Amino acid sequence: MTNETNPSTRDYGFLMFLTLLNVMNFVDRQLLASFANWIVPDLGLTNTQFGWLTGMAFIVFYSIAGLFMGILVDRVNRTRLIAAGLGLWSVLTAISGMARGFVSLLIPRMFIGVGESIMTPAAMSLLADRFPSKYLGFASGAYYMGVPVGVALSLFVVAYLEPVLGWRGCFYALGALGIVLAIVMLFMRETPRRHELEAAIEANKPSSREILSTLVGTLRRSPALAMTIGGGVAFHFVLGAATFEQLWFVQERGFDRSEIAATTAWLSFFGGILGNLFGGVGGDAFLKRTGLGRPMFLFWIMLVLTPAGLVYRLIDPTSVFFMVGIFLGYFQLGCFYGPTFATVQELVPPQIRGTVVAFYILSLNFVGLGIGVTGGGMVIDWMANNGVAEPYTWTLVAFTVLTAFAIPLFYLAGRRFERDRAALYSTMEAEATAS
Repeated sequence: MTNETNPSTRDYGFLMFLTLLNVMNFVDRQLLASFANWIVPDLGLTNTQFGWLTGMAFIVFYSIAGLFMGILVDRVNRTRLIAAGLGLWSVLTAISGMARGFVSLLIPRMFIGVGESIMTPAAMSLLADRFPSKYLGFASGAYYMGVPVGVALSLFVVAYLEPVLGWRGCFYALGALGIVLAIVMLFMRETPRRHELEAAIEANKPSSREILSTLVGTLRRSPALAMTIGGGVAFHFVLGAATFEQLWFVQERGFDRSEIAATTAWLSFFGGILGNLFGGVGGDAFLKRTGLGRPMFLFWIMLVLTPAGLVYRLIDPTSVFFMVGIFLGYFQLGCFYGPTFATVQELVPPQIRGTVVAFYILSLNFVGLGIGVTGGGMVIDWMANNGVAEPYTWTLVAFTVLTAFAIPLFYLAGRRFERDRAALYSTMEAEATAS
């Protein structure tokens, strides 16, 4: 049951399990990029092909399917839906380990995106029904701790399991583990939907057309929501290009592929966790103290850390500041998810929460990561073919500059947040009175 005042121990336990599943989500998603220095030469891939595998091949199916899955989240049993998605992507992860070339890896990567597209819209909807608004930033931040932990764990797999199992064996093992977790999730009970519990009578499920109509209307009425989504998209440009970081470390910064995988694993683990905690708890505290909205909190973080992200790409890799730059990159990534997903959920009507989260994820991935990953691979190959020195370095610098467009968008969203949230609540109260 939902506790309007404080979450229960069971709620926190459920949050931990969803976070574990999100860790698996991002391990599977990141594994290809983490194994870049093995898979690219083994399968004879170009940077453009690798960009398609980690970019559009995955993202198109993930993003478009995600919008439909978001509509399903608002209409069906969410725990069973997550179990189905987890089982699907785990089977396809194991199949990916059998790839012998570009096409045989392309096909499972496309459909892995369909399975993974279920996870976050369903999880965010479940958490919003278990945690009251004042704890939502913390809950979202804790759930999205799965990103840095998942990224780090994928690198730990590369550094410590690859010598034992080989890269293919690692894909098989993670697929098997995911299937076990899917069976556990299948037997978990659905969480009652808060807006239905609060209704005097059983709430009618909105139709797909009504959900989409409400989504469009909400985006039009809430500039803060639209600018938060826009800022998130811009932030993801460099995250997409960072898919090539392991190749950059080895080919242009001279690191051993196993050693740098282990080093970045530890830095991403601690930097990401600290960033998630700081973003989740700090964003909640910032909103409570200033009333300016969590996007303004992200504005200040990006204003401080974006210059460091540029400098780190250009300095001597033997310098301690190079390692500090890697740490700060993962710290900034960790700060992002709790504040933005909490903001998105607070600015939309509860009956379309899953759909809006899915739309946000579609925007982040299809536009942000899609441009970053696929475009990054093409730019790297173009520079290399035209004799440009250090094509990985300059591609990462260019996409870091593009990401800076998020700074003014988060600033404007933070300024508008309270006004738009108050307007939403006023509309909801008027509709409740009329009915």
